[in-house]
Amino acid sequence: MAGAREVAWHRAEGRLLRRFDEVGRALAFRARTASEAAVWRRRLTRRLRDLTGYDTFRAAPLRAKITGEERLEDCVRQRVEIQTEPGVIMPLYVLIPIEGRGPFPAVIAPHGHGSGGKLSTAGRRDIPEIAGAIEKYNYDYGRQFARAGLVAFCPDARGFGERRERLSEDGLLKSSCQWLNNMGFPLGQTVTGMWAWELGRVVDYIATRRDCLPGRVGCGGLSGGGLQTLWATALDSRIRCAVVSGYLYGYKESLVVLHGNCSCNYVPHLYETADMGDVAALIAPRPLLVETGDRDPLNGPSGLRNVRSQTRIIRRAYAVLGASDRFRHVVFEGGHRWRGVEAAPWMRRWLTEGAA
Repeated sequence: MAGAREVAWHRAEGRLLRRFDEVGRALAFRARTASEAAVWRRRLTRRLRDLTGYDTFRAAPLRAKITGEERLEDCVRQRVEIQTEPGVIMPLYVLIPIEGRGPFPAVIAPHGHGSGGKLSTAGRRDIPEIAGAIEKYNYDYGRQFARAGLVAFCPDARGFGERRERLSEDGLLKSSCQWLNNMGFPLGQTVTGMWAWELGRVVDYIATRRDCLPGRVGCGGLSGGGLQTLWATALDSRIRCAVVSGYLYGYKESLVVLHGNCSCNYVPHLYETADMGDVAALIAPRPLLVETGDRDPLNGPSGLRNVRSQTRIIRRAYAVLGASDRFRHVVFEGGHRWRGVEAAPWMRRWLTEGAA
């Protein structure tokens, strides 16, 4: 329109980015010795459990039941239900290898967004929407783990699959992250805490199964599944090995500048406490493999530079603990997807080493 005045925007983002620099990382990894690292670990773990509401959840008897079983060409697929909190049911698929003789190591394969929950990671290509998601993201990594001789546990995270809240019921690939955080924040809980804590309940269930090697539990996932893997492994030492794909970058660029990302990423006071590399450093010295697509838009405006700002923190932690060989960062050509070439061998190596 002729003569129309150009809009002048008056946004708060710049001030918030400056505040990030002013108050960030009170519990950053700065340890120079293993004893200093142990003190730091206790302090950061305690703080993160508090911020996420991790310790507010109430465990209940698992009451696990197998509700269906089907033999496929490469595994046996069981549908299982467990109780996580009183009256809270988690459906999951358990994929048991056909080849080899158990008991086997176990791997939890949490999903991310656009997955239909457990359906993608368990490889339900018979559902057209899920087949498309698997093709796009190489999403059936639970099935890939089972083919590699690992018992794969593919749960529905809260807000996905059979666990969608009312406002997300009308779409198989939809999620309820926003609604869960809307309900949880004022109650001292977060989606991050819900997901990480519930994966601990999957670990509890794995310990009851005779087809799983005791104490040999790994976790690996893409995107939101990477979020779940990162936090669950950082806060639960029973998870011995991890693969984080498409989810390792500096918070400032990827979650403040890219502030349209899903609400499941956001934890009150987190940036005042730690960056993502500090959270990942809690996993050391347990084996951690990180996958990054060089064209993943979630890496942030500076791309791999933002990712490497965090892997440097992780490498320092592993070096201080004398475990540099237990951290690996794989950068591949591509976007936001599961690479998976090294993931199953990584799990097999570290979960079978020393096993009887």
